[in-house]
Amino acid sequence: MRGILLAGGSGSRLLPLTLINSKQLLPVYDKPLVYYPLSVLMLAGMREILIISSAAHLEAFRSLLGDGGHLGLSLQYAVQDEPRGIGEALVIGRDFAGDEDVCLILGDNIFYGQGLPGQLREAARTLDGCAVFGYPVSDPERYGVAVLGRGGELVDIVEKPADPPSNIAVTGLYMYSNDALSYAEKITPSARGELEITDINRLLVEQGRGRIVQLGRGIAWLDAGTHDSLLEASQYVQVLQKRQGMQIACLEETAYRMGYIDRRQLGRLAERLSPGTMYGRHVRSLLRA
Repeated sequence: MRGILLAGGSGSRLLPLTLINSKQLLPVYDKPLVYYPLSVLMLAGMREILIISSAAHLEAFRSLLGDGGHLGLSLQYAVQDEPRGIGEALVIGRDFAGDEDVCLILGDNIFYGQGLPGQLREAARTLDGCAVFGYPVSDPERYGVAVLGRGGELVDIVEKPADPPSNIAVTGLYMYSNDALSYAEKITPSARGELEITDINRLLVEQGRGRIVQLGRGIAWLDAGTHDSLLEASQYVQVLQKRQGMQIACLEETAYRMGYIDRRQLGRLAERLSPGTMYGRHVRSLLRA
């Protein structure tokens, strides 16, 4: 399975912060926002990852992450000329996917929890069509919402319903079988000219090839796409890291623990980081463990 990280969009909900910067490069406490979704793909076992962004910001991502070789990854980059919907990521990434299945994650979504890697790998193992990841929320009318059958199976997805059929929001994390990628070309763009990911997912659900993976207790999901949610995400990370003495979305640690790099390579990465930061001290501490 290969990963696609969509870091495009105009960032209009974060203006004026995004006048000259991509929202996925804004800080969430002590690291860029893009580190968080990238670490999720790494934890799920993906090493070949495509990062999609606007032409104006793509070189900044390349400067930050390079070709990924230092993390044992193979990173490629592609341009989304204009924000034409999440579904366009599957069109842009079709050649990149080749014969592989795909995991698509939005660049402003943060997931954290010890059980998350296991759920991702199990979803990939049993994938047939698409798998969407759901999360219980108190305000489902703000999201795409899962409609569940009596047995908990996914029977439909409705966008921002006035009368939500459940409290399970569909997050910005999706998996697709290789053959399902072609479904992105079968849907009609919206009135705004966008390829809606919900339309793609609903088409697969109607054919009995869509399932939901519910992320429940013990896993956190944050959408850092507004000023308030960006601040809340920073506060969440700060509290957990300081209280538990650990790091969330430390790419060097994730690469090391996943076996993508060895101890010697980790040491070289640690030398690039300042010992005066919590992040740098944490990476150095891994060499003493």
